[in-house]
Amino acid sequence: MLTRDELAIDPVDAAHVLLGSVLESRLGGEVVRVKLVEVEAYRGGDDPASHCYRGRTPRNDVMFGPAGHLYVYFVYGMHFCANVVSLVDGVPGAVLLRAGEVIEGEDFAKARRPSARSTAELAKGPARLTGVLGLDREQNGIDLTDPGSPVRLFAGDPVPEGAIRSGPRVGVAVAMDVPWRFWIDGSKAVSTYRRGGKRVVVR
Repeated sequence: MLTRDELAIDPVDAAHVLLGSVLESRLGGEVVRVKLVEVEAYRGGDDPASHCYRGRTPRNDVMFGPAGHLYVYFVYGMHFCANVVSLVDGVPGAVLLRAGEVIEGEDFAKARRPSARSTAELAKGPARLTGVLGLDREQNGIDLTDPGSPVRLFAGDPVPEGAIRSGPRVGVAVAMDVPWRFWIDGSKAVSTYRRGGKRVVVR
């Protein structure tokens, strides 16, 4: 399992740690494991696209640490998105989990995402990823580094630097060109890029 210390780093560095790692969910009585192939980094007071840019609130409290916890929020009135908290306790930062490849529990994942046209589409996008893992508001604040947690984070095979690509974050209304979205080149599960600015979407 990844440790709290390994995640208590700058979100941009944590994003690289998370690429290729495996998020395991035992929710709903079945095991679903997803290899993370696309993530986005968000800081706090110096990142206008972050949920924490204007300070601490009941909604973003988890994002202020400690590292290794899951920050889950509801967006557009219909979807849940999940983030792994980074940095140290009291300093906000997190990495949005944008997409993954299902590597275990494919049948259960398909039952949760029956509209997926292929295996690659099961967790292709942040809402789809939370859907196949069964994550919702109930998991906000859960400790991914706790061996007894129903949702845990494991180190995967290291991703070579040459296989990591970066670009602008998706769907944000400000700081649209900050290249803090990272993905594994060649993965069919990486989501489609959509530039923000039309709708107010902050994380």
